[in-house]
Amino acid sequence: MTDAPLSRLQTLPSWLLGRAGALAHRLVTEHLGREGFRMGHHAVLCAVAELGPVAQAELSRTVRIDPKDMVGVLNDLQAKGLVVRGKDPRDARKNAITLSPAGAELLARLQELGDQANAELLAPLEADERDQLLRLVRKLIQVDG
Repeated sequence: MTDAPLSRLQTLPSWLLGRAGALAHRLVTEHLGREGFRMGHHAVLCAVAELGPVAQAELSRTVRIDPKDMVGVLNDLQAKGLVVRGKDPRDARKNAITLSPAGAELLARLQELGDQANAELLAPLEADERDQLLRLVRKLIQVDG
């Protein structure tokens, strides 16, 4: 068995981006875990804060969480008093999700932890390199910003 690098594999953009993504996921997971939350909880809280009140189906589509899994995430958040499910003012047949004051407070803490994780991820880069990396990744995945 050899410990030699896999020269072809380790030059592939897909492999490199996958490794970077795995590192980012691990760092964010560890940091959010300090508060006892997962990335899905954070994504939902962020989206509700920006979009709320938001229909549950729209929330699922926006954060790309399967609707069946979204029910569990929302149940977790509602049980902790972080979100409120109510009638959608645009369509009474649907639920709309809003952030509670406790949810807004927790979101601020989770955002700090996420910022710490991202700072740790990008620490090896100079400021201009960070900007360039983010610009290029946005271009690859076609996200404005």
